[in-house]
Amino acid sequence: MADLDTLRARFTDALNAARGSDGPDPLPYADNLLTRWQEPQRHYHTLTHLTAVLDHVDVLETYADAPDLVRLAAWFHDAVYLPDRSENEDRSARLAERALAEAGVPQEATAEVARLVRLTVSHDPAADDRNGQVLCDADLAILAAPPSAYAAYTAAVREEYGFVPTDAFREGRSGILRQLLDLPRLFRTPYGEREWEATARYNLASELELLHG
Repeated sequence: MADLDTLRARFTDALNAARGSDGPDPLPYADNLLTRWQEPQRHYHTLTHLTAVLDHVDVLETYADAPDLVRLAAWFHDAVYLPDRSENEDRSARLAERALAEAGVPQEATAEVARLVRLTVSHDPAADDRNGQVLCDADLAILAAPPSAYAAYTAAVREEYGFVPTDAFREGRSGILRQLLDLPRLFRTPYGEREWEATARYNLASELELLHG
C-alpha cells in the first residue's frame, strides 16, 4: 500500500523545486491529487501506478532537462481519469495549468508540465524532447514488468474497462498493442531502450497472442 506521507513529501519537494519554497502550502494540492488517484473507478491508474512512475522518473532523471517538472507531470498525468472518456489527458493538463499557477509555479514551468501531460496521449516524444522521453518511458515501464506483474497489470486494465463487452475490449486492446509494437522504439532514453525494450516487446506480443488464442 502506498505511503501517503511519503507521497506528500515527494510532491512538496517537486513543487518547491519548480517554484521555490515561497507560496501556498503544498499539502492541499498534494491531498487533492492523492484523493483523485484513489477514486473507485481506478484499478490500474492508482497510487501504485503513480508511485511506480515517480520511481522510474528517479531512475531516469539524468536524461531529463528538468526532472522536477517531469515529476510534477507524473503527478498530474492521470489525475483526471474516467475510463469511458477520451479526453482524460487534456483535462488532466488543464487541471495542472490551474493548480500549478495558483500554487506559484512560473508560467513557463507550468506550461511545460501541461505539455508533458498531453504528451502521454501518444507516448511519442520528439528526438530532442528529453523531458518527454523520461516521462513517457517512466509511464510505459510497466510493459517491461516480470510475467506476474504484467499479468496483474493487464487484469487491472480489464477491470477498469469492465463496462466494455469482451469482444469489443479484445478488439480495442489489440489495436493498442499493435500500435505500440509498430513504434520503432517503445523507450526513448538509453536506459529504457537497453533495460526495458526487449522485455516489453515480448510481453506485448504475448498478450496479443493470448487475446486471439
